[in-house]
Amino acid sequence: MSTENLSDVTTGTSTTEAGSDSTDNANYADSRDTTEGRVYTVSGGDWDDVIADAQHDERMVINMGPQHPSTHGVLRLVLEMEGETVTQLRSVIGYLHTGIEKNCEYRTWTQGVTFVTRMDYLAPLSTEMAYCLGVEKLLGIEAPRRAQLLRVMLLEINRIGSHLVYIATGGMELGATTAMTLGFREREEVLHLLEHLTGLRMNHAFIRPGGLAQDMPADYVEVVKAFLKTMKERLPLYDKLFTGQPIWRNRLKGVGYLPVDACLALGVTGPVLRSAGLPWDLRKTEPYSCYDEFEFDVPVDNGADCWSRYLIRVHEMHESLKIIEQCLEKLEPGPVMVEDKKIAWPAQLSIGSDGMGNSLEHVKKIMGQSMESLIHHFKLVTEGFKVPPGQVYAPVESPRGELGVHLVSDGGTRPLRVHVREPSFVNLQSMPAMAEGGLVADVIAAIASIDPVMGGVDR
Repeated sequence: MSTENLSDVTTGTSTTEAGSDSTDNANYADSRDTTEGRVYTVSGGDWDDVIADAQHDERMVINMGPQHPSTHGVLRLVLEMEGETVTQLRSVIGYLHTGIEKNCEYRTWTQGVTFVTRMDYLAPLSTEMAYCLGVEKLLGIEAPRRAQLLRVMLLEINRIGSHLVYIATGGMELGATTAMTLGFREREEVLHLLEHLTGLRMNHAFIRPGGLAQDMPADYVEVVKAFLKTMKERLPLYDKLFTGQPIWRNRLKGVGYLPVDACLALGVTGPVLRSAGLPWDLRKTEPYSCYDEFEFDVPVDNGADCWSRYLIRVHEMHESLKIIEQCLEKLEPGPVMVEDKKIAWPAQLSIGSDGMGNSLEHVKKIMGQSMESLIHHFKLVTEGFKVPPGQVYAPVESPRGELGVHLVSDGGTRPLRVHVREPSFVNLQSMPAMAEGGLVADVIAAIASIDPVMGGVDR
């Protein structure tokens, strides 16, 4: 058997004549030719330099992750350590890459919602919201008032669920297993409620360009009020168990310090920025979807450490409950989707099990009563609607910070470009600044305080 086209297993580079010079020029990545074309091997920033630096002294380089119970997901951290002290840290990402932004270019504008909702899977409605606000800006339309208020209500319910996961996973990673059991107990209340309101526990694809997929169920007011009552009874328990607990306080206080100038230099937003004393919350500073009508506080602290971020998130859950209450007071009957039938999809009828408007009533109407309705439905679902050419940036305040969507349209039925400014990705830059010079045990607390979602980082 000929071996001339086999790769060298020690380097991974091609041993053929064409690939033999792939490492001659240090300015280029290593490459090898395969039957699928040329494949490049990227070394990955300056991690090789970190390892080289550690070879001459008592320092050692270790990997934390990507399969580690305390890295908040499939995140790899390369740590250079001297004893228990971290001297250098590098974040290695990409283990959960999905290509969501590129996939959106091959789907209609409405179908894009089903992709972007899978980025931040702890707060999927925030990404749906930003994406749909961008599409609506390009279309020059505005969702009906009832849809805007229901969007706010769903976003705040989702925010509570996301912060509960922060407490649950962050506590477990630091050894507080009670935080895990309690946090996920309360999160189940959130997921049960969202399932009742939208039909799905996660990745809802419920916020659509022009409004919502459908209206709320008939008993939504009673169900939401019962949720509010339950959460008001249970949230004070977290203060009793954690806020006043000396071990929890000592484990977080003074750890992961990141002052406001460092936050601004790195583009850090959300609770991490507010923990450094800057009250920057897009719901207040650049309000969207009727947020300017609500009375609520933006929790701020000046500790700039993990303890301050914990206090802010607990406080934010109480503020979200206040916003949800106000939503129920403001809601009035009305449409939840724009009137323009060339945009509104699915039709304003009951939705089938596939979530796409193929209910028995809808099929009966378009198949038996109106050929025009059938043609319109077919074209709207398969081709989608056209969006005027242009580009737009639409930001919202997700549980992790500023989540913005940059959309580019060439006038067609599909996006020309979709790019998401994902707060988990941006905030993760702060890991070296938080962790270097501290103990390796405090790296875990610093990661948890950022609360990154790797689906958003590696989108």
